Amino acid sequence: MSKVAFYLQEHLLGEVMYSTDARRYFSTDASILQQPPALITYPKNENDIRKTTRFTWQLAERGRVIPVTARGSGTDQFGAAIGSGIMTVMPAHMHNIIELDTKGNTVTVQPGINFGRLQQTLHTHGRFLPPYPSSLEYSTVGGAVANNSSGEKSLKYGDMRNYVQSLRVVLANGEVIETGRISKRDLNKKLGLATFEGEIYRSVDVLLEENKDFLNDAYRDVVKDNCGYDLSDIKRKDGSFDLTPLLVGSQGTLGVITEMTLRTEQYNPFSSLLVASFDSLDQMQNALLDILDLKDKPCSMEFIDGNLLSQVKQLNPNYLKDVISEPYPAFVLFIEFEDSDKNHKKNIKQVTKILENFARDFQESSDPEEQEKLWTLRHSTATVIGHNESQRRALPIIDDGAVPITRFREYIEGVYKILEDCQLDTPIWGHAGTATLHVLPKLSLGQVGDRQKVFKLLVENAKLILSLGGTISSEAGDGRIKAPFVEHQLGAETYKLQNKIKQIFDPYGTLNPGVKFGTDVETLKKMLRADYSLQHLYEHLAKS
Repeated sequence: MSKVAFYLQEHLLGEVMYSTDARRYFSTDASILQQPPALITYPKNENDIRKTTRFTWQLAERGRVIPVTARGSGTDQFGAAIGSGIMTVMPAHMHNIIELDTKGNTVTVQPGINFGRLQQTLHTHGRFLPPYPSSLEYSTVGGAVANNSSGEKSLKYGDMRNYVQSLRVVLANGEVIETGRISKRDLNKKLGLATFEGEIYRSVDVLLEENKDFLNDAYRDVVKDNCGYDLSDIKRKDGSFDLTPLLVGSQGTLGVITEMTLRTEQYNPFSSLLVASFDSLDQMQNALLDILDLKDKPCSMEFIDGNLLSQVKQLNPNYLKDVISEPYPAFVLFIEFEDSDKNHKKNIKQVTKILENFARDFQESSDPEEQEKLWTLRHSTATVIGHNESQRRALPIIDDGAVPITRFREYIEGVYKILEDCQLDTPIWGHAGTATLHVLPKLSLGQVGDRQKVFKLLVENAKLILSLGGTISSEAGDGRIKAPFVEHQLGAETYKLQNKIKQIFDPYGTLNPGVKFGTDVETLKKMLRADYSLQHLYEHLAKS
């Protein structure tokens, strides 16, 4: 590998490292897996990435495959930001805002820019990027696009895919393409190109046409679904074509994104918050369904369970002081409406009426300081995630599933049962409005029994979600952790079709192999860490 490093050092403007400590540092992301890279590059610009991928393509043509993994801040929880080959680390140099278009309300950025920094800049112009993840203060925008991330505002605004207007992407062979919606006439021009780009357009177009009816039937009744690749909005009825929806959420397996143009929304920091307590899951589910049946939905509907409140009381009771008192409810629901909504007051009145029927009690606040205090209940999850009990850590194993909203109660009950069978007292929380759960059971990866529980949890959770018509990947991507279950969700025919997409873009398998496809449970067992730590994120408080 030293010859590869010397070659790249000679041809790239950015730095190349292959020291043991650097490889050890980049051997983990926020997942439970470990895979040291062969070397690390810090690309100065798009040309560095183009040279790297072109080089690995040429090696692959001669039978030597060296994977390329693009990485942001390493916050991926499912093993998509680790790899055995060349780790291409974006934040070092490719972290700039290229253009802020205040008339067109778009912003063009490089992938390594910190999400929180971009959000702050947009706020100064009265704009914001709604699908921000909980990790925005310590994650990158490139990672959010690669994972098609979403967060607490996604009930109203949707996920990252809704806001990506166009991309610049380095393909597996080093070619650079620009994506965006093009007309039927411009598509014909693309189909005629004697380049790898032309080959991709031709192959994808044929694949979509041949499977048009089949793809129309491949639908799951969930608000957000990141399993596999999104093929649904590439080609529209008017003949227009756009590879952008396909590349967003592809986790670096189809190309390396070097530039993103994103739509933004008007930012209004003022809102009204209702916080309701429920004595039972049935009560919360009934209230939830009635609220979501209203004409105007909230911008955010979050929830936590009573287990979380009990654990926070033991770890940091100040979070709960003057906010909530014992006996703690079974569930707490947070419902937020933006004040900019036309029917804002009417919406609050309608929700209040619903809560009067189902909630133990509730309170409403329009005061920012009081709201911040109430939101500390939801954000107290960071205390539970960050607390270590001997060698036990809160592990992202069965996080991020979602089901149809009508089956949310069954989902929660099923997760409680799985945790009980594994003798785990684990709180749950998540996005009630999209029926998405966050579950991080505390286990020690150094103990054989707990390592066995990891895979029992993985298998049983996937079975539960799929039995309810849900998705194993809601807010983040499949990564490696969920790859063994992707075919179970998609079905054999769709899975085969998605693998053809991968083959079209990456015929030699150099782009982040093992992510989304190609990793089984036995491989995961070999990659499992001996212990779990988020040391490289300790300057921030981890949130979920």
